[in-house]
Amino acid sequence: MRRSSSNYGSSFSFSPGPISTALKALIGANVVVFLITALQPQLRDYLGLVPTLVVHQFWVWQLATYMFLHAGIFHILFNMLALWMFGAELERIWGTRYFLKFYLLTGVGAGALTVLFSLLPFAFAQQVQHSVIVGASGAIYGLLLAYAMYFPERPILLIVFWVPAKWCVAILGGIALFSSLSDAGGTANATHLGGLLIGYLLLKGPRMHPVSEVKYRYLKWKINRVRKKFDVYSGGRANDYDRRVH
Repeated sequence: MRRSSSNYGSSFSFSPGPISTALKALIGANVVVFLITALQPQLRDYLGLVPTLVVHQFWVWQLATYMFLHAGIFHILFNMLALWMFGAELERIWGTRYFLKFYLLTGVGAGALTVLFSLLPFAFAQQVQHSVIVGASGAIYGLLLAYAMYFPERPILLIVFWVPAKWCVAILGGIALFSSLSDAGGTANATHLGGLLIGYLLLKGPRMHPVSEVKYRYLKWKINRVRKKFDVYSGGRANDYDRRVH
Protein backbone atom coordinates (compact mmCIF):
# COMPACT_ATOMS: atom_id res chain seq x y z
CA MET A 1 0.00 0.00 0.00
CA ARG A 2 1.26 3.49 -0.87
CA ARG A 3 -0.10 6.99 -0.79
CA SER A 4 -0.57 8.91 -4.00
CA SER A 5 2.31 11.30 -4.66
CA SER A 6 -0.11 13.93 -5.97
CA ASN A 7 -1.98 14.18 -2.69
CA TYR A 8 0.24 13.19 0.18
CA GLY A 9 -2.27 13.57 2.94
CA SER A 10 -5.58 12.14 1.84
CA SER A 11 -5.32 9.86 -1.16
CA PHE A 12 -4.36 6.21 -0.79
CA SER A 13 -3.62 3.62 -3.46
CA PHE A 14 -4.04 -0.01 -2.47
CA SER A 15 -3.24 -1.32 -5.94
CA PRO A 16 -0.23 -0.63 -8.17
CA GLY A 17 -2.26 -1.72 -11.18
CA PRO A 18 -3.34 -4.92 -12.92
CA ILE A 19 -1.14 -7.99 -12.80
CA SER A 20 0.55 -8.38 -16.18
CA THR A 21 1.22 -11.65 -17.96
CA ALA A 22 4.88 -11.51 -16.88
CA LEU A 23 3.96 -10.98 -13.23
CA LYS A 24 1.41 -13.79 -13.43
CA ALA A 25 4.12 -16.08 -14.82
CA LEU A 26 6.63 -15.16 -12.09
CA ILE A 27 4.10 -15.41 -9.28
CA GLY A 28 2.69 -18.63 -10.73
CA ALA A 29 6.16 -20.19 -10.97
CA ASN A 30 6.89 -19.29 -7.34
CA VAL A 31 3.58 -20.72 -6.15
CA VAL A 32 4.01 -23.96 -8.13
CA VAL A 33 7.55 -24.51 -6.82
CA PHE A 34 6.38 -23.67 -3.30
CA LEU A 35 3.67 -26.34 -3.48
CA ILE A 36 6.07 -28.92 -4.96
CA THR A 37 8.68 -28.35 -2.26
CA ALA A 38 5.97 -28.46 0.41
CA LEU A 39 5.23 -31.99 -0.77
CA GLN A 40 8.89 -32.85 -1.40
CA PRO A 41 10.94 -30.90 1.21
CA GLN A 42 14.17 -32.67 0.24
CA LEU A 43 14.19 -30.68 -3.02
CA ARG A 44 15.16 -27.57 -1.06
CA ASP A 45 18.63 -29.01 -0.49
CA TYR A 46 18.98 -29.54 -4.24
CA LEU A 47 17.34 -26.34 -5.55
CA GLY A 48 18.08 -23.95 -2.69
CA LEU A 49 21.32 -21.98 -2.71
CA VAL A 50 24.06 -23.71 -0.69
CA PRO A 51 27.28 -21.73 -1.29
CA THR A 52 29.63 -24.61 -0.50
CA LEU A 53 27.88 -26.81 -3.11
CA VAL A 54 28.18 -24.09 -5.73
CA VAL A 55 31.90 -23.64 -5.02
CA HIS A 56 33.02 -27.23 -4.47
CA GLN A 57 30.53 -29.27 -6.51
CA PHE A 58 29.68 -26.64 -9.12
CA TRP A 59 25.92 -26.79 -8.59
CA VAL A 60 25.55 -23.49 -10.44
CA TRP A 61 21.84 -23.95 -11.19
CA GLN A 62 21.20 -23.08 -7.56
CA LEU A 63 22.08 -19.46 -8.37
CA ALA A 64 18.80 -19.29 -10.31
CA THR A 65 16.54 -21.89 -8.71
CA TYR A 66 16.86 -20.59 -5.14
CA MET A 67 14.79 -17.49 -5.92
CA PHE A 68 11.71 -19.61 -6.68
CA LEU A 69 11.76 -21.41 -3.32
CA HIS A 70 10.31 -20.08 -0.07
CA ALA A 71 10.48 -21.15 3.55
CA GLY A 72 6.83 -20.67 4.48
CA ILE A 73 3.46 -19.23 3.56
CA PHE A 74 4.20 -15.76 4.92
CA HIS A 75 7.60 -15.72 3.22
CA ILE A 76 6.12 -16.28 -0.23
CA LEU A 77 3.07 -14.11 0.50
CA PHE A 78 5.06 -10.99 1.34
CA ASN A 79 7.60 -11.54 -1.44
CA MET A 80 4.88 -11.94 -4.08
CA LEU A 81 3.00 -8.94 -2.70
CA ALA A 82 6.17 -6.84 -2.99
CA LEU A 83 6.80 -8.19 -6.49
CA TRP A 84 3.36 -7.00 -7.55
CA MET A 85 3.49 -3.66 -5.71
CA PHE A 86 6.86 -2.55 -7.07
CA GLY A 87 7.15 -4.65 -10.20
CA ALA A 88 3.89 -3.65 -11.88
CA GLU A 89 4.84 0.01 -12.30
CA LEU A 90 8.44 -0.75 -13.24
CA GLU A 91 7.27 -3.14 -15.95
CA ARG A 92 5.05 -0.41 -17.40
CA ILE A 93 8.09 1.88 -17.56
CA TRP A 94 10.64 -0.63 -18.84
CA GLY A 95 8.55 -3.01 -20.85
CA THR A 96 8.19 -6.72 -20.16
CA ARG A 97 11.47 -7.81 -21.73
CA TYR A 98 13.75 -5.53 -19.72
CA PHE A 99 11.70 -6.06 -16.56
CA LEU A 100 12.18 -9.83 -16.71
CA LYS A 101 15.86 -9.39 -17.56
CA PHE A 102 16.38 -7.06 -14.61
CA TYR A 103 14.49 -9.34 -12.20
CA LEU A 104 16.35 -12.51 -13.17
CA LEU A 105 19.79 -10.89 -13.38
CA THR A 106 19.30 -9.23 -10.01
CA GLY A 107 18.26 -12.51 -8.41
CA VAL A 108 21.12 -14.51 -9.93
CA GLY A 109 23.60 -11.72 -9.17
CA ALA A 110 22.44 -11.56 -5.55
CA GLY A 111 22.99 -15.30 -5.27
CA ALA A 112 26.48 -15.03 -6.78
CA LEU A 113 27.45 -12.25 -4.38
CA THR A 114 26.15 -14.35 -1.50
CA VAL A 115 28.49 -17.15 -2.54
CA LEU A 116 31.41 -14.70 -2.69
CA PHE A 117 30.38 -13.28 0.68
CA SER A 118 30.51 -16.77 2.20
CA LEU A 119 34.17 -17.08 1.17
CA LEU A 120 35.30 -14.12 3.27
CA PRO A 121 37.61 -15.12 6.15
CA PHE A 122 35.22 -13.96 8.85
CA ALA A 123 32.91 -15.96 11.12
CA PHE A 124 29.83 -13.93 10.19
CA ALA A 125 30.46 -14.75 6.52
CA GLN A 126 31.51 -18.37 6.86
CA GLN A 127 28.27 -19.23 8.64
CA VAL A 128 26.57 -18.78 5.25
CA GLN A 129 28.62 -21.50 3.51
CA HIS A 130 26.44 -24.43 4.54
CA SER A 131 23.13 -22.58 4.81
CA VAL A 132 20.25 -23.30 2.45
CA ILE A 133 19.20 -19.92 1.08
CA VAL A 134 15.74 -19.62 -0.47
CA GLY A 135 13.45 -16.82 -1.55
CA ALA A 136 13.00 -14.09 -4.14
CA SER A 137 14.14 -11.39 -1.72
CA GLY A 138 17.39 -10.64 -3.59
CA ALA A 139 15.47 -9.81 -6.77
CA ILE A 140 12.76 -8.01 -4.76
CA TYR A 141 15.36 -5.75 -3.14
CA GLY A 142 16.67 -4.95 -6.62
CA LEU A 143 13.15 -3.91 -7.68
CA LEU A 144 12.77 -1.85 -4.52
CA LEU A 145 16.00 0.00 -5.29
CA ALA A 146 14.88 0.66 -8.86
CA TYR A 147 11.52 1.92 -7.61
CA ALA A 148 13.24 4.33 -5.23
CA MET A 149 15.52 5.59 -8.00
CA TYR A 150 12.58 6.30 -10.29
CA PHE A 151 10.27 7.65 -7.57
CA PRO A 152 12.58 8.84 -4.75
CA GLU A 153 9.98 11.02 -3.04
CA ARG A 154 7.02 8.68 -3.37
CA PRO A 155 5.86 7.70 0.13
CA ILE A 156 5.91 4.05 1.18
CA LEU A 157 4.38 2.65 4.35
CA LEU A 158 7.27 1.23 6.40
CA ILE A 159 5.73 -0.65 9.33
CA VAL A 160 3.64 2.27 10.72
CA PHE A 161 5.33 5.34 9.20
CA TRP A 162 5.16 6.88 5.75
CA VAL A 163 8.67 7.54 4.45
CA PRO A 164 9.96 8.56 1.00
CA ALA A 165 11.01 5.60 -1.13
CA LYS A 166 14.67 6.66 -1.08
CA TRP A 167 14.74 6.60 2.74
CA CYS A 168 12.82 3.32 2.83
CA VAL A 169 15.54 1.69 0.71
CA ALA A 170 18.28 3.28 2.83
CA ILE A 171 16.68 1.98 6.05
CA LEU A 172 16.15 -1.55 4.69
CA GLY A 173 19.68 -1.60 3.27
CA GLY A 174 21.11 -0.48 6.61
CA ILE A 175 19.18 -3.18 8.45
CA ALA A 176 20.41 -5.80 5.98
CA LEU A 177 24.02 -4.61 6.32
CA PHE A 178 23.92 -4.65 10.12
CA SER A 179 22.28 -8.08 10.18
CA SER A 180 24.70 -9.57 7.67
CA LEU A 181 27.65 -8.50 9.84
CA SER A 182 26.17 -10.06 12.97
CA ASP A 183 26.21 -13.70 13.99
CA ALA A 184 22.47 -14.02 13.40
CA GLY A 185 20.52 -13.30 10.26
CA GLY A 186 23.51 -12.97 7.97
CA THR A 187 22.30 -15.63 5.55
CA ALA A 188 19.34 -13.83 3.98
CA ASN A 189 20.59 -10.32 4.56
CA ALA A 190 23.77 -10.89 2.57
CA THR A 191 21.49 -11.79 -0.34
CA HIS A 192 19.39 -8.66 0.26
CA LEU A 193 22.51 -6.52 0.05
CA GLY A 194 23.55 -8.37 -3.09
CA GLY A 195 20.19 -7.56 -4.69
CA LEU A 196 20.60 -3.87 -3.88
CA LEU A 197 24.13 -3.78 -5.30
CA ILE A 198 23.34 -5.68 -8.50
CA GLY A 199 20.22 -3.57 -9.06
CA TYR A 200 22.27 -0.40 -8.71
CA LEU A 201 24.96 -1.64 -11.11
CA LEU A 202 22.36 -2.63 -13.71
CA LEU A 203 20.74 0.79 -13.58
CA LYS A 204 23.86 2.93 -13.25
CA GLY A 205 26.45 0.83 -15.04
CA PRO A 206 27.19 0.82 -18.78
CA ARG A 207 24.01 0.24 -20.75
CA MET A 208 25.75 -0.82 -23.94
CA HIS A 209 27.16 -4.22 -24.80
CA PRO A 210 30.99 -4.16 -24.47
CA VAL A 211 31.49 -4.98 -28.16
CA SER A 212 29.01 -2.29 -29.20
CA GLU A 213 30.78 0.17 -26.90
CA VAL A 214 34.13 -0.53 -28.58
CA LYS A 215 32.57 -0.10 -32.03
CA TYR A 216 30.97 3.16 -30.95
CA ARG A 217 34.24 4.55 -29.59
CA TYR A 218 36.11 3.52 -32.76
CA LEU A 219 33.49 5.16 -35.00
CA LYS A 220 33.60 8.32 -32.93
CA TRP A 221 37.41 8.40 -33.21
CA LYS A 222 37.21 8.03 -37.02
CA ILE A 223 34.64 10.84 -37.28
CA ASN A 224 36.87 13.14 -35.24
CA ARG A 225 39.85 12.33 -37.52
CA VAL A 226 37.78 13.14 -40.61
CA ARG A 227 36.66 16.41 -39.08
CA LYS A 228 40.25 17.46 -38.42
CA LYS A 229 41.40 16.34 -41.87
CA PHE A 230 38.78 18.37 -43.72
CA ASP A 231 38.84 21.32 -41.33
CA VAL A 232 35.32 20.74 -39.98
CA TYR A 233 34.26 22.81 -37.01
CA SER A 234 31.23 22.26 -34.83
CA GLY A 235 28.69 25.05 -34.66
CA GLY A 236 29.01 27.58 -31.88
CA ARG A 237 27.11 30.49 -30.42
CA ALA A 238 25.62 33.19 -32.62
CA ASN A 239 28.48 35.61 -31.86
CA ASP A 240 31.18 33.15 -32.93
CA TYR A 241 31.45 34.85 -36.34
CA ASP A 242 34.99 33.62 -36.98
CA ARG A 243 34.10 29.93 -36.88
CA ARG A 244 33.27 28.12 -40.09
CA VAL A 245 31.92 24.77 -41.18
CA HIS A 246 33.12 23.13 -44.43
